[in-house]
Amino acid sequence: MLGTVATLTASKTYTGLADLPPFNPDDDRDPLHPEVASLRAALREADAVLICTPEYAGGLPGSFKNLLDWTVGGGELYGKPVAWINASSVAAPTGGRDAHDSLRKVLTYAGAKIVEEACARIPVARADVADGQVADPDLRGRIAVAVKRLREGV
Repeated sequence: MLGTVATLTASKTYTGLADLPPFNPDDDRDPLHPEVASLRAALREADAVLICTPEYAGGLPGSFKNLLDWTVGGGELYGKPVAWINASSVAAPTGGRDAHDSLRKVLTYAGAKIVEEACARIPVARADVADGQVADPDLRGRIAVAVKRLREGV
């Protein structure tokens, strides 16, 4: 679940996180790295964006922050409805608050329209995930509520 970005247009899930190069502002120009171009195209096509990330070491995982850094200069998130589900475990000292704060800061810089009613902390333990999918029906229901609220915010 590390740093999943799901777009609501045909419910596409971005899966290129591991292929993104490290952000460098000198490289944020044409021609873009192919994976950066793919990320930006997916965001441009989306009606809204749902982000799912855990909190790691008091913030966002580094690879996911890298993805967000690539979104700032492109403008694809400007005015776009965005929400997040923080999947930090119940053992996380801040309950995911620091990851939420980091997301809010970066998404504000990118000009995203944060749909507060759709942002949720839904702790998902590794045992609740099977074959990359949340298996627990209660958790799936809570996720569905967040997605519904994001759609209503579009």
